[in-house]
Amino acid sequence: MSGDLDRSPIITVVGATATGKSDLALDLAEHLGGEIINTDSMQFYRGMDIGTAKLPVEERRGIPHHLIDILDVTAEANVQDFQARARAAIADIRDRGQRPILVGGSGLYVRAAVDHMEFPGTDPEVRARLEAEAAADRWGLHQRLRELDPAAAEKITVNDQRRIARALEVIELTGRPFSAQLPDYQELEPTIHLGLSMDRGILHERIAARVDLMWEHGWVDEVRRLLAAGLAEGKTASRAIGYAQIQRHLNGEITAAEAKEETVIRTRQFARRQDTWFRRDPRIHWIDGTAADAGQNRTRALDILAESTDRMET
Repeated sequence: MSGDLDRSPIITVVGATATGKSDLALDLAEHLGGEIINTDSMQFYRGMDIGTAKLPVEERRGIPHHLIDILDVTAEANVQDFQARARAAIADIRDRGQRPILVGGSGLYVRAAVDHMEFPGTDPEVRARLEAEAAADRWGLHQRLRELDPAAAEKITVNDQRRIARALEVIELTGRPFSAQLPDYQELEPTIHLGLSMDRGILHERIAARVDLMWEHGWVDEVRRLLAAGLAEGKTASRAIGYAQIQRHLNGEITAAEAKEETVIRTRQFARRQDTWFRRDPRIHWIDGTAADAGQNRTRALDILAESTDRMET
């Protein structure tokens, strides 16, 4: 069994939030003898369960999940660290004769795991200086990025202060454009990419319903617990969609209804950015999950995997 699976392509399951990636990944893992590697950067954080739609252990069907709950909320997610962990997990799963299935909506992290990508180091002083400049004048700093690296400026919005600062940090440290750090789509080993899509109107309804359900399941209390664990000091975790809005509500800045509404709006915007990122990748085989049930998605995915594997072998 292990000999055949060792040569089987890696699988990625990607797409916007709330499109059904987790269910499809579990179905594939059950059918193919796979284990799941998380590529959702917010699910790295211990305690951030409700707001990240993290599957409880009892709902994982006994399938091993890797790279979930690996960071405290005070830590900063690091794509270099993730890359090393993800590749080690892939090798470990292979060694045990199982199929690696990467699942999540953080596009850069998916590519870091499976593609030829190198990530420049960081300088805390340079990063702090640029982040302070971005906070003071994001428009001015975005214009500087546009002058130094127009391609990066096209992809990074003026409101994404952290990515503006990171892009300028890389340029300053390496003397090379930040956009050069995202090379053409070249995989380390054979990989089949599956993407779940959904009619935007239906996806918006699903996002609103999911946020309502998260609120009912105690999202506000979860944030209270995480604040006691240092959430407000975490540069990455504290800014996560929903967590940031609930903190503002708990601080008395906005009402609970306003926090919920803003969370829905930000999640819909995030889903649109995710879709834009993944649509640029010509390797992804798209499955329209708008009207399909989980069984139809699984059948379509298995057909794609069989067809793609046959093409790779001929």
